[in-house]
Amino acid sequence: MKNRSIALVLVGVSLAVLPGLAVAAGDTALNLTTHWVGYAALAVFAIAYSLVIGEEYLHLRKSKPVLAAAGVIWILIALVYNSHDLPHEVEEGIRHNFLEYGELFFFLLVAMTYINAMIERGVFEELRNWLVKKGFGYRALFWLTGILAFFISPVADNLTTALIMCAVVMAVGEGQPRFVAIGCINIVVAANAGGAFSPFGDITTLMVWQKGIVEFQEFFSLFVPSVVNFVVPAAIMHFALPGGKPKAVDVEGSALKYGGLVIVGMFIATIVTAVSFHNFLHIPPVYGMMLGLAYLKFYGFYLRRRSMSWYGTETGEHPPEAVDGDPYHFDVFEKIADAEWDTLFFFYGVILAVGGLGFIGYLEMVSAYSYGELGPTTSNVLVGILSAIVDNIPVMFAVLTMNPDMSHFQWLLVTLTAGVGGSLLSIGSAAGVALMGQARGQYTFFSHLKWTPVIALGYGASIWAHFLVNG
Repeated sequence: MKNRSIALVLVGVSLAVLPGLAVAAGDTALNLTTHWVGYAALAVFAIAYSLVIGEEYLHLRKSKPVLAAAGVIWILIALVYNSHDLPHEVEEGIRHNFLEYGELFFFLLVAMTYINAMIERGVFEELRNWLVKKGFGYRALFWLTGILAFFISPVADNLTTALIMCAVVMAVGEGQPRFVAIGCINIVVAANAGGAFSPFGDITTLMVWQKGIVEFQEFFSLFVPSVVNFVVPAAIMHFALPGGKPKAVDVEGSALKYGGLVIVGMFIATIVTAVSFHNFLHIPPVYGMMLGLAYLKFYGFYLRRRSMSWYGTETGEHPPEAVDGDPYHFDVFEKIADAEWDTLFFFYGVILAVGGLGFIGYLEMVSAYSYGELGPTTSNVLVGILSAIVDNIPVMFAVLTMNPDMSHFQWLLVTLTAGVGGSLLSIGSAAGVALMGQARGQYTFFSHLKWTPVIALGYGASIWAHFLVNG
């Protein structure tokens, strides 16, 4: 009873401050862009995103403010719509956005589980050890780590790829902070560029693919622009690298565990399954990814049986300290638990919060101005620049929600710019933020900013290459 009284008071307050708000005949959508609720929603989102940007200094995980913002924004919207006896419109709006998130969530959860499984099986550590043992010079390592980051990120996510390559750079770059700084910049640029020509390489490309705007094979038309985006700044930074070779680093034994390469093959099979579901069966690719998770679960069962044989037990139970000596020990649910949950909840907050702003009417307003007045090319180039300051995920989700009327060429352009624009600043991508923590004191915001003009040259050259190749 008390809760109902509070609710009635809130609705009454809402009715008192809704004088200029009307429902169009035959259309139940309310335009709240000039209403106090709209302004309040914008303020809530701005405050939340300010906290996200300051994550490194506040030590407040980025999911927390956007989760709160998403809840508050939709509460405000619901108060207005309920006061106009339109509760079902809000319900449908939330369900639409939640379905968008649900498909993205399960797709990423499977991908993260496979990446965690490959990390646990020592696949990436073995690659790092191989590079360290080869005794390459500084300039050779600069190009090798960049090229590997470029070609691994289309399959693995750019964050994991960047962390692996940064570990190599730091292992061999001891005593050479200039090499570490430039090497990290190159890795960030390469990982972001590599992720732009694959649906699996970045969250933004994944969203575009799942939306059905660009087909799987069409992403590869961005390969040449992506190469240009990586090679142009790398070629210039090459001349600032120190000469010679790093001191030899001894690496003993193999880091690769039993079944590591099998899991790599199963991940590739999972990608093929997801693409086949989408292209041939016209089923959302997330269902193919979930089938791929079944591959890993069955293989985990096989490894468990091997582990039972290893310990000579029918239950597979053994002392916790004995796990390290068991080459077959593998628990798929541990890999699921190790997923980047903060990132997954961050996506939820962003999609629901931006969806709420779109429901209010702001995205339609922005779309009318940017894509109507400025034109698609200018707007799509600005999307990339904006993604260096604001995370590219809300920016791309806003574009997809606006769904401006533009050509296929322009959709490819915004996919490219949103993917590579984050390289302009170290805070512009997850890879850059992570490497600032991993190479603390050597790779910093200002060390990256020093090379921003060169990276911007690559950004512009990649757009020119897109017009040249795909125009």
